[in-house]
Amino acid sequence: MVVIGPILGRPLAADRRACKGVDSAGAGRQHRRDGRVLMAQRGDVLALVQAGGQGSRMDVLTRERAKPALPYGGVHRLIDFALSGLVHADLSDVWVSLEYQVTSIDDYLSGGRPWSLDRNRGGFRRIVPQTGTGPATESGFAFGNGDLLLRMSADIESFGARTLVVCSADHVFNMDLAPVIEEHVAQERSVTVLTADVTKKDASDNVVVLTGRGGRITGVEHKPSRPSSGTVATEVFVYDTAALLSTLFDLRAELSGDQDDGDSGLGDFGEHLLPRLVEGGRAAAVPMTGYWRDVGQPGLYLQSHRDLLAGKVDVFDHPDRPVISHWPDRPAARVRATGSASDSMLSPGCDVAGEVVGSVLGPGVVVEKGAVVRDSVLMEDCVVRAGAEVHTAVVDERCELLRGSAIGAASSARIARDEDVVLVGRDSRVGGPVPPGARLEPGTDTR
Repeated sequence: MVVIGPILGRPLAADRRACKGVDSAGAGRQHRRDGRVLMAQRGDVLALVQAGGQGSRMDVLTRERAKPALPYGGVHRLIDFALSGLVHADLSDVWVSLEYQVTSIDDYLSGGRPWSLDRNRGGFRRIVPQTGTGPATESGFAFGNGDLLLRMSADIESFGARTLVVCSADHVFNMDLAPVIEEHVAQERSVTVLTADVTKKDASDNVVVLTGRGGRITGVEHKPSRPSSGTVATEVFVYDTAALLSTLFDLRAELSGDQDDGDSGLGDFGEHLLPRLVEGGRAAAVPMTGYWRDVGQPGLYLQSHRDLLAGKVDVFDHPDRPVISHWPDRPAARVRATGSASDSMLSPGCDVAGEVVGSVLGPGVVVEKGAVVRDSVLMEDCVVRAGAEVHTAVVDERCELLRGSAIGAASSARIARDEDVVLVGRDSRVGGPVPPGARLEPGTDTR
């Protein structure tokens, strides 16, 4: 007997399905999308969110938190976008790989509950580094997101899904992934790469994807100094699991002999893994629809919030696939008689008696009478005292900006630049002037 796999369109052997231990209720679940009935059987597709990077380019903002836990738009976190996209694609098995500052994100993830992934069978799974589970190249901390897939290979192979969807957790996007997965399987590709077009300057910080007729990938450039194109990988991939594992093992055999300390040599996906899969001729690029931005640098992070206020970010404009978040339990925001807020976003619990312009305020932020906040992002429970001014800054949670403090300066640059953006680490108390581009470590006290 043969069972037809739903969003995949390929047969699954009945004995293999039985080995997966799928319960009868899960096997019969149906969903309707665009007039088509799609079966959503557990085990057809495994999703993995790679949320373990250190995020060192965000400097003081990631000293004490994982980068995917950074707020976005006031009430959301960066990891919300990947998790929401996978859930809206009707994927029932979603793993989150964590390595750096795990406790900073654990409470927020809540075992997958906000995304309805807390199930008795399948659903959310939290993956952390382990030792003693196999060869040195398959245990311990990863040396890049390509190397991470090798370290998880035993778990991926054991799960048995024929298709693996992998997402980074520090990008802002909201795309319907279900049709991409369907097409990937129907075309029998080894990998499908979602791409976006950026400036060539920005492309030099990414993996450039070169394509031919029909979207077939013909080449890959890993963070090139002189990119041939502005088309870059968005770090959302759909893999054929068998092709992926075979390639990972081949690369390990070729590369690991030259490495120390259990490093497989695979590094990031753009260094060896994606180029090798492209050589097989079954790799294709699919353009990301809607807004996409990598916000892993201070300038990009602030610029994306500028885009949000300017109406260029459409990720929250899809009622059928909302960006799901673990919302704060706070009262409504308040703007007092002496306060004003223009071209800004105020999260629940905000109390504004001063002036806020072109800024995003996180939950519980207080701006006292006589204080000014412009072109900035202030995170949860910050307080801006009377007489303080904040310009072109990202201020981490629970900071107090004292009377007379002058944080940053107005920037004349059209695009936010790292060297103009002030970063203030959490739990800081700041008095006096802070020049543009300054970095204040968590717990700084300049009184």
